[in-house]
Amino acid sequence: MSQQTFSKANYLVALKSILRKETNRFLRIWVQTLVPPAITMTLYFVIFGSLIGSRIGQMGGFSYMEFIVPGLIMMSVITSSYANVASSFFSAKFQRNVEELLVAPVPNYIIVLGYIGGGMARGILVGLIVTLVSLLFVSVQLHNIGIIVLTVLLTSMVFALGGLINAVYAKTFDDISIIPTFVLTPLTYLGGVFYSLQLLPGFWQQVAALNPVVYMVNAFRFGFLGISDVSLWLAFGLLLLLIVLLFSYAMVLINKGIGLRS
Repeated sequence: MSQQTFSKANYLVALKSILRKETNRFLRIWVQTLVPPAITMTLYFVIFGSLIGSRIGQMGGFSYMEFIVPGLIMMSVITSSYANVASSFFSAKFQRNVEELLVAPVPNYIIVLGYIGGGMARGILVGLIVTLVSLLFVSVQLHNIGIIVLTVLLTSMVFALGGLINAVYAKTFDDISIIPTFVLTPLTYLGGVFYSLQLLPGFWQQVAALNPVVYMVNAFRFGFLGISDVSLWLAFGLLLLLIVLLFSYAMVLINKGIGLRS
């Protein structure tokens, strides 16, 4: 076996090890990581779907419950992917475990990919759980399964990277809750989860176009219902651009040891 092949094999082992550790972490405390999103989304389905939705009627040619289901699933994927990496990486930094990873004979991109993979795994699993919960309230349609899978993978990767960057800069546990509270929550609630952009006046449609979550939610909704307020090409182009930018920025932070080395 050549030295290059041996190194790649070691890198793969390291990546699998980080992924396994991250996956076991959120599965071990599943009552805290998997159950709360299911309960929260059940309340959304009951209040917004069953109670309020019956008064609203149809939206985009579908019942209000059918319309909001993709957005609520995407909301759970976003928050779970972000929270998993932010809390896990900050805990490793706080306990100084991350220093052991930095001095290990593996490239830093393996570390980044490992944590991102863990965040994506939790986000996708929570999304599946919320999808199963939604079946108790409405018959979920599948217009294009490929777009559904691609959107959820890219979106979970974007917010897993965002969680990693947040954790790098965070100095206390309170710091990892600032971005979700003051940035992530407003973006998701104003991201077209509960309404179609066509209902907004022209000016506010232009403002909404600046919200990246709008493109993620609409691409995901197209996969279920076949309707979207935005161009799918623009949505996927934006997702890929965000991944490249956030991954590059995360690598710069890790390589320079910003926020990691005291």
